[in-house]
Amino acid sequence: MKLLSPIDGDMLHARDGVMEGESLRIVVKVAAERNSRVTVNGVAAKDAGEYFTAEVVLDAYENRLVAREELSGEEVSAVVYRLKHFAGGYRLSIDDNIWFLRDIHQHAGVYRSIFDNPYLAFLRAVHEKYGTKVHINLFYQTDNFNLAQLSDAFREEWKAQSDWIRLSFHALGEFPDMPYRTAGYEEVKKDCELVMGEIGRWAGKELMGPVTTVHWGEAAVEGARAVRDAGYKGLLGYFNVDDDLPAVSYYLTTEQRRHIKQRFVWKDNKEDIVFIRSSIVIDKTALGDIRPYLDGYKQRGGLPPFVDLLVHEQYYYPFYEAYQPDFKERILTAVQWAQDNGYKPQFLSESIFE
Repeated sequence: MKLLSPIDGDMLHARDGVMEGESLRIVVKVAAERNSRVTVNGVAAKDAGEYFTAEVVLDAYENRLVAREELSGEEVSAVVYRLKHFAGGYRLSIDDNIWFLRDIHQHAGVYRSIFDNPYLAFLRAVHEKYGTKVHINLFYQTDNFNLAQLSDAFREEWKAQSDWIRLSFHALGEFPDMPYRTAGYEEVKKDCELVMGEIGRWAGKELMGPVTTVHWGEAAVEGARAVRDAGYKGLLGYFNVDDDLPAVSYYLTTEQRRHIKQRFVWKDNKEDIVFIRSSIVIDKTALGDIRPYLDGYKQRGGLPPFVDLLVHEQYYYPFYEAYQPDFKERILTAVQWAQDNGYKPQFLSESIFE
């Protein structure tokens, strides 16, 4: 006997069943021998031919499903989750951030606000127009600057933006590529604490939360544990599989990546880490292709339940070798698509935890 759907760690939402107040009614599929008498959480299952089905109501955030063959007493179980606020949310997430903070540092005594920085001013304009919530993943250092040099003069202003900005650990720096792919617990812990300590000093814990994206979305199990123990229990990635694209999938197996590719969210119950799939990499998608790409999900299995719009900071700057003059237009196009398709601004911390 085997639970076919949902499986252990699945995070279920309104598109997986029917919301009934605070509860979610779902259909559980179980593989068992023909002529079996199967129940799921005490509910008699029906023989659907290739498998058995039973309707079960999930009343809590964390739920245990137990499928039982009543004749033999054999049981299989899984822990799954009910997400009340996941379906229909979106956010803008930005990786590789450090240069806008260097600019604020270089203009100390000149800038009277963090929004004197043009990059942050643009993000605020997006927020003011659409209500967009923005998650900014930070490097600790870049050429001639690190976060320890940044003044805390704007701390109160940063804290005042906590309703729409999140700041989190990304990596020590941009290079080398995939810095944590084989890194041990202590190395990742050290870098994570460096970034988190500085965010707390000059911005405040109000802008921190339990979700981040590790640089390149790669980490060994030990490294992922270090990030989890620092408080980040939600990790974003691409989870590419069966193609020639970078996996960006941390330590997960091919089978797990295939599952997240389809589901967009899944929890590794063993490691107590939730993985979330990004919906688009804006700077890797030409301006004219952004809407068609996102619309294409309808043909590729359905629109994402939660839309993560991912972009990277460096493409904003004319001095960057791969500068994209339409950087702003790409972001605005993606955000407009989310609004047009009924998605509402939401942090992932509001969506995957209760």
